[in-house]
Amino acid sequence: MIVMTLKIIFTILYLGITGFLGYLGFKHTKNSNDYLIGGREIHPMIMAISYGATFISTSAIIGFGGTSSVFGMSLLWLTLMNIVFGIIIAFIVFGKRTRKMGHNLDAHTFPEFIGRRFQSVFIQKFAGLVIFFLMPIYAAAVMIGASKFIEWSLGVNYNIALFFFAIIVGVYVFFGGLKGVMYSDAFQGGLMFVGMIILLVWVYQGLGGISQAHQKLTDLMSNPAVLEQLKVPPGFRGWTSMPSFLSTNWWIVVSSIILGVGIGALAQPQLVVRFMTVKSNREINRAVPAGGVFILIMTGVAYIVGSLSNVYFFEKYEQIAVVAAKGTDNVIPLFLQTFMPEWFMAVFFVVVVAAGMSTLSSQFHAIGTAVGRDLFPNKEEKEQKMMLVMRIGMLIAILMTVLLAFVLPSIWDGAIAISTGLFFGVCAAAFLPLYIGALYFKKLSKYAAIAGMSAGFTTSILWMMFIHTKESAVLKVCSFLTGKDTLTPVGSNLAVVDPIIISLTVSILVTIVVALITKSKFENKHIETCFNGIK
Repeated sequence: MIVMTLKIIFTILYLGITGFLGYLGFKHTKNSNDYLIGGREIHPMIMAISYGATFISTSAIIGFGGTSSVFGMSLLWLTLMNIVFGIIIAFIVFGKRTRKMGHNLDAHTFPEFIGRRFQSVFIQKFAGLVIFFLMPIYAAAVMIGASKFIEWSLGVNYNIALFFFAIIVGVYVFFGGLKGVMYSDAFQGGLMFVGMIILLVWVYQGLGGISQAHQKLTDLMSNPAVLEQLKVPPGFRGWTSMPSFLSTNWWIVVSSIILGVGIGALAQPQLVVRFMTVKSNREINRAVPAGGVFILIMTGVAYIVGSLSNVYFFEKYEQIAVVAAKGTDNVIPLFLQTFMPEWFMAVFFVVVVAAGMSTLSSQFHAIGTAVGRDLFPNKEEKEQKMMLVMRIGMLIAILMTVLLAFVLPSIWDGAIAISTGLFFGVCAAAFLPLYIGALYFKKLSKYAAIAGMSAGFTTSILWMMFIHTKESAVLKVCSFLTGKDTLTPVGSNLAVVDPIIISLTVSILVTIVVALITKSKFENKHIETCFNGIK
């Protein structure tokens, strides 16, 4: 009873502060420039934590934390990828040029940025459609993670938890604009950071210290009872080792998880727009250390705790984590509920809700702006009409997300990680070569950009439909046409090679080939405008 009271008190306080910050953003949102990119005057620390809180959500804590209970600490390579690609390269190599070029082109969204750079309405609308139709899959992953935790924490039905969480997020993001979103992200990110540090310290203390905890995890692989419960693809060598090179397990870990999510972060529309919110490159430089430390703690702790949960569950129940929890996405909620003290659950309840809200608010903002600014641009430039269209787009996106969050858990075990990887992979294949070309290659033609984007997107979708079993078995297109879940031969590892490996390669090659055989027809004045002030 006391714990439930604490949860209610903490939740009311959290929602009150978040609501106030959303209201603050609403009051400071005077026009579409404020609503879309925060007036280009956001403090670098707020930008860094907002970027990190948007990047890392319940999909990382609940979804990938649960996935690490299956694949082990090999997922820590994803933490390294997130820091190197998602922070250092994204901020320094991409962020500075994105900020300046976005300002030069007066771009307010990622589709508008690449559309104006290549003077292509097709590119802008295509990117807007990808965001509108596919980002709800990623948003559903985040919503599933938060709703699963609320279900375990409060003992309510999953559908009820999902319904009320969706309402809270919807009301909050509907009014605040990007200023409100980023203010709240910074607050929520701070909560997440403190909560994860407490979690890491408590777990190591409870398992006998760092060395002993890791040794226990290593020793599990020599226990016959553990080996009987293992149902992982060939190549698994334990939770403290990388899978055997080029084994089925290795391809899943490296291609789908480490590369798929690690590289995919570079071309996330809701993250790219963050670079346009600060006023100078100096602010971006100042944001790098804060962003790097935030990502290190948030992802590193989740993957370590997920792996070590196997030690706790086996000692207490004689079952490995995924067996005890009856599903990958249930591992972290069950572990926290049974291992951590009750007072911590009251605190961490707010942390998980914050993680979900910080990412969902940015996702729905990106979807809404894609609708109002990119798919249905207001030619008369009437602020109120454009804001209305954006909010209608957000409402539709929220409904789509809730529907997917109802359906996906019954389709996939590990739906959170799969859905996240799917969206990251498609974005990388469709947008990354074009995005790099926009920033660094003045002579890249519009036709090369369109060809690479189209080829990457198409290859990614086809690979999911006909080759990659995780998606093809669910989509049923291959089964309907051929009677088989996948076109790959029995025993072939192609069925577990993530679409990003093939589709990104195709996208890069097509972009290069078309660039070599076509000439850029942009006027010198346009190129000078794009690269003005960029060294």
